[in-house]
Amino acid sequence: MSAKNFHDFNLSNQIVKALDSLEYKTPTEVQNKVIPLVLEKIDLVVKSQTGSGKTASYGIPICELVEWEENKPQALILTPTRELAVQVKEDFIDIGRFKRIKAAAVYGKQPFAIQKTELKQKTHVVVGTPGRVLDHIERGTLSLDRISYLVIDEADEMLNMGFIDQVEAIINALPQNRVTMLFSATLPEAVKELSQRYMKTPIDIEIKATGLTTDKIEHSLIKVEEKDKFSLLQDVTIVENPDSCIIFCRTKDRVDTLSDQLTDLGYNCDQIHGGMVQEDRLEVMNDFKRGEFHYLIATDVAARGIDIDNITHVINYDLPLEKESYVHRTGRTGRAGKKGKAITFVTPFEDRFLQEIEEYIGFEIPMIDAPAKEEVANKQADFEAKKNEEPTIKKAKNEKLNKQIMKLYFNGGKKKKLRAVDFVGTIAKIEGVTAEDIGIITIMDTFSYVEILNDKGRLVLERMKKTPIKGKSLKVYEAKKD
Repeated sequence: MSAKNFHDFNLSNQIVKALDSLEYKTPTEVQNKVIPLVLEKIDLVVKSQTGSGKTASYGIPICELVEWEENKPQALILTPTRELAVQVKEDFIDIGRFKRIKAAAVYGKQPFAIQKTELKQKTHVVVGTPGRVLDHIERGTLSLDRISYLVIDEADEMLNMGFIDQVEAIINALPQNRVTMLFSATLPEAVKELSQRYMKTPIDIEIKATGLTTDKIEHSLIKVEEKDKFSLLQDVTIVENPDSCIIFCRTKDRVDTLSDQLTDLGYNCDQIHGGMVQEDRLEVMNDFKRGEFHYLIATDVAARGIDIDNITHVINYDLPLEKESYVHRTGRTGRAGKKGKAITFVTPFEDRFLQEIEEYIGFEIPMIDAPAKEEVANKQADFEAKKNEEPTIKKAKNEKLNKQIMKLYFNGGKKKKLRAVDFVGTIAKIEGVTAEDIGIITIMDTFSYVEILNDKGRLVLERMKKTPIKGKSLKVYEAKKD
């Protein structure tokens, strides 16, 4: 089946409406192949590179298949990094918005108690890193008996990061009767063995790419002595004058140093690495997505699965020592059909690593000369002008979806014996409002949040100020934005 649009998959109106609001228009190749098979509940091994739209390829059918009425988690998604866990969770919430799909992300470096409280709520989908997911399973805070769908995302990276034992322990704790999907940019032996051990005659899907990297990326190498790298970086950024650029370094110390140097020169930049607290890392990524600054200086923590459509340039300030990292780093650009540039600095002592990368990707990266001083001088004025202009803030892809939503706060929850059905039953009786206008409901001990969709928030807010729920008069306010 090759669908021309998402309506062709026979999805429910609630899912299609969300996809329309998210401006998902034509399914990508991986979505065309994967969505129908997941809807038929078939095990899959999918080899598809980063930027191909694979999160939606499993997110859309899982949102379609989960049952809203069931309170326990029905789908478990394993990801190698915290950033990817948060991003996949948000994708599930966006796609399942009108079906009121509740997704939770669990990962290290966030207090366990916060996640434990969230998992006590009605939760349809749990996304997490293997270590923290296993922790919740062992402590009995993640219910597994209703899990029908398991997705192992970025399986090759799980292997590289040493998560494979934890992944196997999680699989062994899950119900046997489930659909299992494995997604990977590459398929090393250990990943193939994993699929053979734990999957029921899976269908193999391979999305062909030109070599291991997309043809939308223009690759180049510049030879440079270590001591001249910073000067070369200035010249390259002046000549290229990128709108949005990630500069990759090997270590967090190098990221710190380079970020300070560029900031001192007035570059509009920020940084991300594994030594930062999680909230700061997420905030930096969100600011970069919105276009608050032009340059992100990063370790490989930003090389995997981060979905930003408009990155024009990737600069490998340090050559990656692992060949796979080159593919994942450069795959941050040239996404969603747009062209991008990947420029790599290589020192005279790194020939062996470069040779491994070129053998892996299947082509020689063209060597180019460093920018000539005359060209740098000619481009300096344009570079300075862009450096000094106010950034253009990009709209988030879910902005249109979220614009019609108001989140209401009620000062009553579990201790007042309130349940989601009590809120739905009361609010849906308001004239002009139906159950379709009610989004995700979160009930805590002493308060609750209810999302009102379709621009009905103001109407519901005013009516609920005078309407009791289950005989109890509650205070209601518009909730503060996150």
